[in-house]
Amino acid sequence: MWRDHELEIAIFVILFLAVSGIGFFAARWRRPDTLDHLDEWGLGGRSFGGWITWFLVGGDLYTAYTFVAVPALLFASGAAGFFAVPYTVIIYPLVFLVLVRMWSVSHRHGFVTPADFVRARFQSPTLALLIAITGIVATMPYIALQLVGIESVLKTMGITGSGTLARHLPIIIAFAILAAYTYSSGLRAPALIAFVKDILIYVVILVAVFYLPAKLHGWGAIFDAADAKFAKTPAVTDGILLNANNQVQYFTLALGSALALFLYPHSLTGVLASKNRGVIKRNMSALPAYSFLLGLIALLGFAAIAAGVVPLKNANGTPDNNTVVPLLFDKLFPDWFAGIAYAAVGIGALVPAAIMSIAAANLFTRNIYREYLKRDASPAQEAKASKIMSLLVKFGALVFVVFVDPQFSIDLQLIGGVIILQTLPAVGLGLFTRWFHRGALVAGWVAGMGVGLWMLYKVVNPTTGRHFAGSAFPLSEWGFDTKKTIYVGFVAVVVNLAVAAIATLILRSASVADGGDSTQRDDYFADEGDPRLSDAPTSPAPAGAAAPDPIT
Repeated sequence: MWRDHELEIAIFVILFLAVSGIGFFAARWRRPDTLDHLDEWGLGGRSFGGWITWFLVGGDLYTAYTFVAVPALLFASGAAGFFAVPYTVIIYPLVFLVLVRMWSVSHRHGFVTPADFVRARFQSPTLALLIAITGIVATMPYIALQLVGIESVLKTMGITGSGTLARHLPIIIAFAILAAYTYSSGLRAPALIAFVKDILIYVVILVAVFYLPAKLHGWGAIFDAADAKFAKTPAVTDGILLNANNQVQYFTLALGSALALFLYPHSLTGVLASKNRGVIKRNMSALPAYSFLLGLIALLGFAAIAAGVVPLKNANGTPDNNTVVPLLFDKLFPDWFAGIAYAAVGIGALVPAAIMSIAAANLFTRNIYREYLKRDASPAQEAKASKIMSLLVKFGALVFVVFVDPQFSIDLQLIGGVIILQTLPAVGLGLFTRWFHRGALVAGWVAGMGVGLWMLYKVVNPTTGRHFAGSAFPLSEWGFDTKKTIYVGFVAVVVNLAVAAIATLILRSASVADGGDSTQRDDYFADEGDPRLSDAPTSPAPAGAAAPDPIT
């Protein structure tokens, strides 16, 4: 009952309203002459320095779902949940050189989205459209999962109703507020709120890693309790160490997730908002601090086992493991601190949800609306279209959470990773080479997406018989006599790359026209103060228009 959580609710509401006020104030923070331009509304004027970018990108990548779902996975399955830690460790060396090239070419040409870059690099509206649609589709379940994180906190505090609308009314109100200040302030809102969000999360986790062992007789007792639980179900759980059947799935999922992380449009949005290449380099060196924090967060799943936490139930009667961390705080912490922890999770959902909706809206505006619906759109019209689309994206995420089982939304997030990985050849490799034929990249995308979706369909929940039940593909489906699984996204992107390479050789041998390239080598090394940036166009040339001369 909510009356048992009055102090927690009061603290949660006060902090939530405070950051909402910051969100509306952000429209006046570092205010430009006008916000009716995607460079200002969607990228914060491309002027964020080291600290702002660090909090913005960190707040975007390490979400409320990370706070809730990673320990929930350890609670339910054991060591497999730790895959999120190594993948966030290896990602930063991988993208250190990639992101500075993306920043330079984007600032040189005024790109706002990864599809803008693909449009210019390969001069292919079709390929750019596929990249845009892929980004939007992959981002939608990610936004919905931020709602799942907030909902787990609201459920723990007893703020639920019996009917569908009553059960989701608090989260609808929260996202309506988010939509309002994102509409008015753009990227400046999550950039400013990220400071509060990250400070709260760091405080909560650092207190937890010292306080919880003291309450639960030390980390040794916590690990022993987790090991004892998993020993009872060795056929379906790992224990505190991986079993032999999960090792292939573990490393392919970690590698695939690492490759996918900065392909998401919202990840690139924070990077493109930086003011120079040095900011990005320093952030890629400093952001692993969040990986350390993530490792500590993951251990909360084992602490919940030692504390005897029993997950709340979903509407269909199944256990909702997403509630284990809020329940852990509710059980072991004083009410006032539990309220702060709940606010950290709730506010932690607002930052990434805002950035994700902005990124998805920019993809629609620049690569669908402007390319196909209104080629002569002015900067003000582009900004207006993005603002409206950001509202629609949030509404779609709300509808998804209200009418779909939350556990299914988790599966869709894993599917989202498979989907966004199919942009790797065009976006990731395209930053380094123009060797791939644009037609071959389209063929590779079709092949990778087709294989990926087929494999995802073959992943069946053994209890419900439902397809698309995750991203761990059983190798027995290929005739192997084994219980091992492999990450679908890893296989799909390998197929994508193989088809793209073979098709490139075939198309080039047949002398099929490949179009041109609106970028040049020096574009990938441009930095703040480069004289060429002052004359850079603010939008890519529409389909059929001549590409601007990169020298003038």
